[in-house]
Amino acid sequence: MNLFKPIYAVVHRDLIKFSRQKGRVLSSLVRPLIWLVVIGAGFNSIVTTDGNDYFEFLVPGVLGMTILFGALLGSLSMVYEKESGVMRMILVSPLTHRSIVFAKMASATCSAIVQATLLIVVLLALGYIDLSVDWLLVVVGMFILAVACSGIGMLVASFSKTLDNFAAIMNFVIFPVFFLSGSLYPITNLPYVLKVLAQANPYTYGVDILKHGILVPNGGTSDIPLIISFLVLIAFTITAFFIASWRFSLEDTTSIWFPRQKKK
Repeated sequence: MNLFKPIYAVVHRDLIKFSRQKGRVLSSLVRPLIWLVVIGAGFNSIVTTDGNDYFEFLVPGVLGMTILFGALLGSLSMVYEKESGVMRMILVSPLTHRSIVFAKMASATCSAIVQATLLIVVLLALGYIDLSVDWLLVVVGMFILAVACSGIGMLVASFSKTLDNFAAIMNFVIFPVFFLSGSLYPITNLPYVLKVLAQANPYTYGVDILKHGILVPNGGTSDIPLIISFLVLIAFTITAFFIASWRFSLEDTTSIWFPRQKKK
């Protein structure tokens, strides 16, 4: 209980900042819709999805994309606060380094879930998703994928000292994570090397849970057994959390308390 209030304060502060970034919320809806409408129209005639319409197949992928981008961008605040000096105020709070990482992961998870929920509303309005899906599994899948993606974001943030560094690493991470998954095509159809890489990608298992919730109830298919997807995501999230906490605790504290002055 002693740690609940400071953790809540960090999460609440980050969510207020997120609510004021209208452009970020709008882009989180426009990006997946472009992939769904534009890319989906092109791929629909050439990609085989076991007889299913490609637009339907793409829905779990664009939903996962929104969660991935939302969680990673939510982790950006960690680097910004280290570079701007705000982290100094957080460090004097009762929070431990591990609690700070937990709070930042929680805020990134919440922002990603909010964006994904808004996208579901839009997809329902446009008719790309209907009420026949397994909503309990979709909600649980969204949550566990958002937590795992926030873990990816915190790993990147914990090894980044500046915003430029974070942007460079994130671009190097986010596109292989997205493309080497089952978001755009079934991983069973991939060449052996790419299939192995996709199976080593934790994001693949989160998207596959969404396939179980959205595609399977409507006669579609998934690539991975549901229990395996849950176990992999839980194991990855725990591992990512402890690595990010360890890295953050070992970081040079002088760079946080006394950030380098820019040369004139």
